Amino acid sequence: MIAKLSLFGSPYIGVYIASNNFLAMVPGGTPADIKEKIKKVLKVEVFETLLGGSSLLGSLSVMNSYGAVITDFAEDNDVNFLFERMNVLFVKDKINAVGNDILANDKAALVHVDFDSKTVKMIEDVLDVEVVKGTIGGIKTVGSAAVVTNKGMLVHPETGENEIDFLKNLFRVPVYLTTANYGSKYLGASIVANDNGAVVGERSSAVEIDRVENGLDIIG
Repeated sequence: MIAKLSLFGSPYIGVYIASNNFLAMVPGGTPADIKEKIKKVLKVEVFETLLGGSSLLGSLSVMNSYGAVITDFAEDNDVNFLFERMNVLFVKDKINAVGNDILANDKAALVHVDFDSKTVKMIEDVLDVEVVKGTIGGIKTVGSAAVVTNKGMLVHPETGENEIDFLKNLFRVPVYLTTANYGSKYLGASIVANDNGAVVGERSSAVEIDRVENGLDIIG
């Protein structure tokens, strides 16, 4: 299933929402109808929280089925619902907008090239996948530049063929080119997806939505 969404008047919903295959985190104050739509489309349990007082959950956290990587200025109480469900790492690194800087599924993760090597090892342990440094179409903030699930991957049209081949081999999924929110190349900021479905920014065109459905193998 796929649905269009705005949150707090913004179509860049990936900045605010983080999800894996069984739960989603949304900011405090998210309207009930939006929480219900996320629950229905992604088939997840929805938790409302803030991270260190910030509503930018999608920019400050990333999850796969095994673990969650959270910005270091968040506190245990912000994510107490995660501890019984998965591994949790609060990243202490000069790069702390980890949702923007890490792209992960249950097979691999691609991270910002400037992460400290010790941080990379901790991310690897928590997400329980191979972790590689890299860029996507020249963009270092790989979490904002692309979307990946265990079924497919979306990257922007400026991504080169060699990069696409590398990403296919790393994440072991097909890679599709698209934009979202009517031409934005920042797909991770515009889309929240898991193996069950996707919510896309309200400005996304019918053509973009079709590409998201095909690229992530979303049925119904």
